[in-house]
Amino acid sequence: MLNILVENHTLTVFVVLLLGFLIGSVRIFGFSLGSAGVLFAGLLISALNADIKLDPIVYELGLALFVYTIALASGHHFVQSLNREGLRRNTLVLGMLAAAGALTLFIGKLLGLAPGQTAGLYAGALTNTPALAGVIQAIGPREGLGDPVVTYSIAYPMGVIGVMLAIFLLEKAFKVNYQQEARDLHLAAEELVSQSILVAENQTGSLLDLVKKHRWPILFGRISHEGKMELAEPGDVLQAGDIISVIGTPADVRQVIAVLGTENPEALEADRSQLDFRRIFVSNPQVAGRSLKELHFHHRFGATITRVRRGDRDIIPNGDTILELGDRVRVVTPTGRVAEVTKFFGDSYKHLSEINLLTFSLGLTAGLLLGAIQLPLPGGTTFQLGVAGGSLMVGLLLGALGRTGRLLWTIPYSANLTLRQFGLALFLAGVGLRSGGKFAAQIGSLQGLMMFLGGTLLTCLTAALTLWIGHRLLKIPFSIATGVLSGLQTHPAVLGYAGERTGNEAPEIGYASVYPVAMIAKIILAQVILTLASRGM
Repeated sequence: MLNILVENHTLTVFVVLLLGFLIGSVRIFGFSLGSAGVLFAGLLISALNADIKLDPIVYELGLALFVYTIALASGHHFVQSLNREGLRRNTLVLGMLAAAGALTLFIGKLLGLAPGQTAGLYAGALTNTPALAGVIQAIGPREGLGDPVVTYSIAYPMGVIGVMLAIFLLEKAFKVNYQQEARDLHLAAEELVSQSILVAENQTGSLLDLVKKHRWPILFGRISHEGKMELAEPGDVLQAGDIISVIGTPADVRQVIAVLGTENPEALEADRSQLDFRRIFVSNPQVAGRSLKELHFHHRFGATITRVRRGDRDIIPNGDTILELGDRVRVVTPTGRVAEVTKFFGDSYKHLSEINLLTFSLGLTAGLLLGAIQLPLPGGTTFQLGVAGGSLMVGLLLGALGRTGRLLWTIPYSANLTLRQFGLALFLAGVGLRSGGKFAAQIGSLQGLMMFLGGTLLTCLTAALTLWIGHRLLKIPFSIATGVLSGLQTHPAVLGYAGERTGNEAPEIGYASVYPVAMIAKIILAQVILTLASRGM
């Protein structure tokens, strides 16, 4: 069987994926590897036969797909994070990376490692292949500095699983409630309800004034005044006896009822003679990437969007809400204009499984070209952002833009998740198969065991301190702190695991806000460690 895998790379990929997802599904005391099981399946198979490898293009393609799709989905959040909160997160990451560098130098001296091995330990424990590449390039033909690949391959596996264990153990120690954090961050998939309210007394302000005064995160839908049904307008002033429908979370709706009047037993939605409603898929590329304000939807159709469902979450829209391909909008419209409104949004489920290969390929091409540029460093050395760094930078920019003229950069939500998962699986399979042989050869020796323990200490201590300082001292929500840690570690498997634990998009927000800084910092710090360790020889 193993000989077949040596010769058949396509079969190798899917055998590793199959075994990996089986390993990842095993739960021990509530802990499971999830998608990271693919990495360890690759290590296992490669350790059994070092000739089982994949062409580097496999994991580079997977890494590019994963990082680029993450960046496209996170671009808007990244722009929002360029504030005081984002500065705090990046300061935390830079401080922890510098502290990890100092600890690496201490461990290297304690174990008697060569300078190259010390720098490789740093790159492996913090799972950064571009940093390793920079160290290898800096060593060049010089002898006596040691092979950084050895310590990198030994420290790398625990650089992944050690961080996962830190997340798992500290979430228990801190008694984290991910569902509550998601609600506080407005990321929860909380059910929205529609309730008709009988207005008890005349109101002095308009609907817009009421919303601003009470800070209600709700939307008014229909209003019935003296038996006439109309869409609620921001300037409407409520009078006693009016019936108005309000959309929001159950708790928010109760607050509105307490101010305006009492629940009306008959829902206004039941009367579809004048106004009708329908859930419609957004599949029209000309609509996606534009805000509701930009679409002039209400003025164009005399209709209102009362909810936007994205993934498993309902969103109460406002004028700044930007629609994405795959969104499902709930529209209240005059009965005779349902077909016209449906055509405007597209409502094609088939189109939601398709991506625009022109803009998708153009974005990835730009990212890969950016990653290939040689950037100078002091001392005459250079570094590259690489596949991950270049794809991330371009993806964040295009995700924040959404569209440029007629070019829509984003892709449907479901397609994004599919490409993301497949890319991650390819990357983990390729990396695992590349490292298994060296890992098995070294881990059996005493020095290899000491390297392993040193790398484990470096990973676990850095991860635990990052989470503790971030959550307890800086008051960063733990779900976002796991994303910050994933960005510090710059490893897709850690981000995938954090997402599985939290069950929401918060880790991606933290990841996108610090990844670029962490990537560049580790490339530079690994070479600084090499220089300092060489001077201490």
